[in-house]
Amino acid sequence: MRWINTKPTRITQIALMLAPFVLLIVAYGFGSAARLADNPADKLLPALQTLIDAINRMALQPDPRTGEYLLWSDTGASLVRLFSALGISTLIALVFGMVIGMLPYVRALLAPFVATISMVPPLALLPILFIVLGLGETSKITLIVIGVAPAMIRDLALKVLELPREQIIKAETLGGSSWQIGLRVVLPQILPRLITCLRLQLGPAWLFLIAAEAISADSGLGYRIFLVRRYLSMDVIFPYVLWITLLAVITNFALDRLRIAVFPWSNLEAR
Repeated sequence: MRWINTKPTRITQIALMLAPFVLLIVAYGFGSAARLADNPADKLLPALQTLIDAINRMALQPDPRTGEYLLWSDTGASLVRLFSALGISTLIALVFGMVIGMLPYVRALLAPFVATISMVPPLALLPILFIVLGLGETSKITLIVIGVAPAMIRDLALKVLELPREQIIKAETLGGSSWQIGLRVVLPQILPRLITCLRLQLGPAWLFLIAAEAISADSGLGYRIFLVRRYLSMDVIFPYVLWITLLAVITNFALDRLRIAVFPWSNLEAR
């Protein structure tokens, strides 16, 4: 039998899924033990117990200076910025993606502009945003919006253009106006893709958030990582990076479950 036709059992699938993570932890444990054997004061690969102690200190013990639980206060600050920016980006992408995909005149006007904007490196705009908008929350949220919204707009516009032309013609035959066609024919079919676009932009959104917090912030996950780096506190940096990854994975999973729950037919199309 060809390998292309073989499928793992459920237990095998779970084992294969967990294998890379287990191997990574084992490799880290051996690497850490080897470095600490040569130099007990080594900070590059702290022992697993040291990482656990750091998590306990950051997440379960109040900071002596502020009284806050630093991991949770940093997480709250970062998530407010991230979700605010993603919400704004989603709304912008939905509106402009629909009109660019549906209306030829708007497409001729805005499609080249959006394509050009999507090619601008957002991090290169960060100094400009800080100068124009200040060092507060507005500049950080704007950076994320600039970074993810143009790509989402282009993806949704392409999705609109991929819709069968026959559907539009039938709606016009039944007397549907442009508004009605947009709301009743186009919108329901692109909403699943909108959620998928959002999932695909989670990685870049976190990148822009961490970069903005690293340069100018007094709280947040990115701020904390770049604050402790000067002390080579890898016992804090590693858990924070893992926590950011876990938050991104949970958000991605939740968005996918939302898509399947609200638009179950979209899951059939993806198979």
